[in-house]
Amino acid sequence: MTEQSKSARIGGAGSGRRRKPPAPRSRRTAILVSGAVAVLVLGGAGLGYVYVKLDGNIKGVDINAQLGNDRPDDVDDGSMDILVLGSDSRAGDNGAYGKDEGGARSDTAMVVHVYEGHKKASVVSVPRDTLVDRPSCTDGRGGTVAGEQRAMFNTAYEAGGPACAVKTVESMSGIRMDHYIEVDFTGFKKLIDELGGVEITTTTAIKDDKSHLDLRPGTHTLDGEQSLGLVRTRKSVGDGSDLGRIQLQQAFMKAFIDQVKDVGVLGNPTKLLGLADAATKAITPDSELDSVQELMGFAKGLSGIGAQNVHMITLPVEYDPRDLNRVIPLEAQSRQVWTALKNDRPIPASATRDAATGKADGVVR
Repeated sequence: MTEQSKSARIGGAGSGRRRKPPAPRSRRTAILVSGAVAVLVLGGAGLGYVYVKLDGNIKGVDINAQLGNDRPDDVDDGSMDILVLGSDSRAGDNGAYGKDEGGARSDTAMVVHVYEGHKKASVVSVPRDTLVDRPSCTDGRGGTVAGEQRAMFNTAYEAGGPACAVKTVESMSGIRMDHYIEVDFTGFKKLIDELGGVEITTTTAIKDDKSHLDLRPGTHTLDGEQSLGLVRTRKSVGDGSDLGRIQLQQAFMKAFIDQVKDVGVLGNPTKLLGLADAATKAITPDSELDSVQELMGFAKGLSGIGAQNVHMITLPVEYDPRDLNRVIPLEAQSRQVWTALKNDRPIPASATRDAATGKADGVVR
């Protein structure tokens, strides 16, 4: 079956691959991949008059053209897999968060698996310090990047851009990524401000000089700058590793999902437009999601998923005996994770047993 015929059978533009017809739109919108997509599902036909403006905000990247056919099989079983990256580029407005050294790495990486029926999902966070065998990649400019053993996971993006990051994840997991979405620092911050902040509860004080976050124990409504500080905080939580930061990111993501489903924008066109404008500026999606219409179809297909239906884990890893500042996948447990998702099954609890955690569980809830 050709890609064109598959798209027509599943439901047209924005449906992508491996997808059943999207669930009816719900006010309990819960988007797993980024705030950018979440607000688009709320707009409906009322956003038609600003489609041109919003479309102009979206810059896509053609992952499929860069990767070609050297990829895992495209299995049409109703599930969907998305690689979500948070880029640590310091270019442009992001320069406020560090020196621009001419490159970027994937500061945050999540593999989102949406199960058949699109009522529940699993999210696997991949620590940026994970040592992997990075495959050879194209660099997006017609050149190639040599593969490397024991390369840090986040160097894949730096070496070959989004396509290399996707290829590295597909090599690790054996699962084809249906979509790619990248979120940048400044866009993330502006989106949270447009949303009105995100409420979280801290069980211990968090004070991090590098991320400029200073929170006492208790309930807080974080603005965009504070939210960015939370998901970047590392040294002041748990054991100071990237694993602890992932715990904060996952807790924030669940709080964000709940916030989006509760925000009342359907009756407020001005707020809706502000959110949609910030959302479409915040992301770089793959070329199958690089229009408002396609993002709307994508988001509607996820609208039946709430935070309570999202299972989040960190890829099972251990500290590298040769370098305790790095982690390496636990082979057997990681295989359990990827096998479960490949077969559209829940991740077994045994997969994360005995894995390093970063010791930051429960700091944010």
